[in-house]
Amino acid sequence: MPCKTLEEMDVNSSNMIPLHQTTSRKRLDHKREAICIFGTGDFGRSLGMRLLKSGYQVVFGSRNPQNSTLLPSGAQVCTHADALKESEIIFLAVHRENYDFLSALSNLLDGKVLVDVSNNLKMNQYPESNAQYLSQLVPKAIVVKGFNTVSAWALQSGSLDANSQLKKNSTSEMEVVWSWKSDAFYASGILGFSVFCLLGITSLPSVSNVMNWREFRFVQSKLGHVTLLLCTVHTALLGWNKFLILSLYKWGLPPAYLLSMVIPCIVLALKLILITPCVDRMVTRIRQGWERKGKGSSDLNI
Repeated sequence: MPCKTLEEMDVNSSNMIPLHQTTSRKRLDHKREAICIFGTGDFGRSLGMRLLKSGYQVVFGSRNPQNSTLLPSGAQVCTHADALKESEIIFLAVHRENYDFLSALSNLLDGKVLVDVSNNLKMNQYPESNAQYLSQLVPKAIVVKGFNTVSAWALQSGSLDANSQLKKNSTSEMEVVWSWKSDAFYASGILGFSVFCLLGITSLPSVSNVMNWREFRFVQSKLGHVTLLLCTVHTALLGWNKFLILSLYKWGLPPAYLLSMVIPCIVLALKLILITPCVDRMVTRIRQGWERKGKGSSDLNI
C-alpha cells in the first residue's frame, strides 16, 4: 500500500485536525531526509510535529493507516513495512507490550537506526531494559535510547515552554541580609506556632491535672514568654523596615503590624526588667515570704 499524505486523504473528516499551520511551499522544497515514526499516539504525533517544523519529512507507520487521526499536516502515513522503505531512522513510540509486530520486520530493519523512546510504568518491571529487549528482538537493527525524558507536552508547546522563555541566563549575588531575614522569619513563625500549640495542649484540664505546680508554672510562664517573644520577632521581621516608609501611615496612623506589637513589646520589656539579677533576687525573696519591717511602713507578707 503506497503512503498517503493527509491532504490526499478525506479532507472532510473531522478527525483530521492539523496540529500546526501548513508548511509553506518554499519550505517543502528544502525538506531534509525522511524520518519514520512507529506509533500515532500523543508522543508520536508531537514528535512528528516538531520534526516537520525542523524541516524533516515525516512518515508514520501504523497498523491501520486509514484510521490514523490527528496527525500533523504534511506528514505521510502508511503501513509499517512501507514506512521502513522511506527512512533509515525509525522512532519507536509504542509501549513494550506492543512490540510484537517488529519480529516480522526484522529483515527490513537491517542496519537501520531504531530509537526507543518508551518508559516502563514501574521500576524493575522487566529484567532488562526496553532497549536491551529490542536488541534481542531485532538484532539486525541499531538500537539506541533517547527522548524518553521529554514529554509530549514539551514537544507540542515548543517556544511556549518555560525553558524557552529565558532570554538571559545569569546569576546574581546572594543578598545576605534578605536571606537571613527570610530564614529567620519562617523559623520564628514555625517555632512560635509549635510552642503555642504546646501551651494550648497543657491548658486542657485533662493534661494540666496530671502536672505538678512546678511543671505547670514552667510551661505557662517560661514557655509563654518564649512564645510571645518568637511571635513578636516573627511580626517584626514581617514588617522589617516598613515603619520608616511614611506613605504607609494612613491618616497619620502607623501600619497595623506596628500597632499589634505595642502590647507584646511592653510585656517583654517589663519581663526583661523582672529577670534582671537585682530585681529577680528581690522578687524571689518576696515570693518566699520575706517581709520588710520598718518605721512608718506597713507589713508586707506575700
